[in-house]
Parts: sequence; C-alpha cells; structure tokens
Amino acid sequence: MKTVKIETVDDYFKAQPENTRNALWELKKCILKVKPNATELLNYNIPAYALTENGKRAEQIMIAGYKKHVGLYPHPTTMEKFDSELSEYKRAKGSVQFPLDKPLPKNLIERMIRFRMELLNKQNAS
Repeated sequence: MKTVKIETVDDYFKAQPENTRNALWELKKCILKVKPNATELLNYNIPAYALTENGKRAEQIMIAGYKKHVGLYPHPTTMEKFDSELSEYKRAKGSVQFPLDKPLPKNLIERMIRFRMELLNKQNAS
C-alpha cells in the first residue's frame, strides 16, 4: 500500500475514505460556521482550527478521521461543560468520538465551539 505524505489539511481529507471525509467536512463546516476566519493548519498531523490569532494548541479545535468514527478535540473544559449531552458518545478528557453510522450532532458541536470561543475571549480580555 502506498503511503500518502500529508502536508496540508486538503491532503489529510483526500487521504480519508469517502464516509470519513464527508464527516470531516461536516465538522469543518460547523467550526467555520461559528468562527468563519479560523486559521486552518495541521497540528499533530491532523486538521486544527485556531480560534484566536496565532492560536496555540490550547486555542485550537482539532478534528481527525478514523475507520468508524471522527474525533473532535475541543479542550477538556469544553468536554466537562458538555459531558451530560455527550453521554451517548465515547469520550476522553479532551475529545469525543462521533460514529460514522450516525448523523453528527451539528447543533451540539456548534454550541461546544461557541463555548470554547467564549472562554478564550474571556481569557484574552483579562
């Protein structure tokens, strides 16, 4: 099997199976709907979206594609805030897995992104 070198977010998306790629596009749309000018980059070889200018890792939301799910990495504080609403999904301290065989909870994802942005705005204002 030929290994594809991932240098851009587009490369990452193109390297995914169609159903994974489609779910990643939906996650990306949710992020950009809330933060249209988010800076897109690769971080840890997965797509990341900086929510602040020159956003460091803690100021980014990352996404990743897998065989049976897509991952959203919004930040542990966001995961804690939305823990009960995410109870049906597999999750960790700073991430949640959305299975590919179910529709993405877009409204919930957008609210999570909005919450993270509000926290960052408060931190940057002080």
